[in-house]
Amino acid sequence: MEDRLYWLGWQCLMPEHGKRLWSLLRHFGSPRAAWEASPRELAGAPWSGEENPEELARRRAGLDPVKEAEKLQCAGVDFICCDDPGYPENLLQIFDPPPVIFIKGSLRPSDKLAVAVVGSRKPSPYGLLVAEKLAKDLAALGITVVSGMARGIDTAGHKGALAGGGRTVAVLGCGPDVVYPRENKKLVDRIVENGAVISEYPLGTLPEPWHFPARNRIISGLSLGTVVVEAAEKSGALITADFALEQGRDVMAVPGNVVSPLSRGPHRLIRQGARLVEGAGDIIDEMG
Repeated sequence: MEDRLYWLGWQCLMPEHGKRLWSLLRHFGSPRAAWEASPRELAGAPWSGEENPEELARRRAGLDPVKEAEKLQCAGVDFICCDDPGYPENLLQIFDPPPVIFIKGSLRPSDKLAVAVVGSRKPSPYGLLVAEKLAKDLAALGITVVSGMARGIDTAGHKGALAGGGRTVAVLGCGPDVVYPRENKKLVDRIVENGAVISEYPLGTLPEPWHFPARNRIISGLSLGTVVVEAAEKSGALITADFALEQGRDVMAVPGNVVSPLSRGPHRLIRQGARLVEGAGDIIDEMG
């Protein structure tokens, strides 16, 4: 069995434990050696948390990487391993990239020039207008727009990029074959034709709440900069901005109505030094 299938097997077994999985692979030296390790050898791995080696070995024995690859092919989904030539260079540079990403559509070398547009799931008409216009203008300049397919600002960002005749990448908090939210089915199809829908979660994985904070590190990791358009004080968009800072990427924010709760997130970022964005030109200037 080729090495990339062992990568696939581990990603299917432990999609929600990226840091633990990297620890396991470093301990054994390769995904193949880890896959062939006995329960006793697994128990000697430096887990970053509790993991029952007997249970892990049992689940491993019940998973056939070859059949998982066949399921992906039947679903029209490809997978890219971290040591494959096509793995996104920007993402590979972050602290804990997913060892394997599942993809519908295609990633291109030009997608390295990417900006994330993120924000509230319940934006104002102003927020929707700004997000769509920013994404449209960025796409017209050849910049790939990355977002998370959520309702609100994310959806506006994807639609704007497509309207600008450019490319967009959607990062999911569920399996690559699961459409969430459901009303975005047609949007997903358009993105697959003009970019990519990607996930670190295997087929059939439902959109659980705890998937989305982890998903956000991939959104920022794929991008050279992240723009926040409307976000409450405890918004997931601010988590994405925090990841971007940790990854050494640019963080930018669009100012909003001073009496709106949705302006508190962007305004806080601006006070902390984020670039104030009024148009695509500000983003280009910030990214050099």
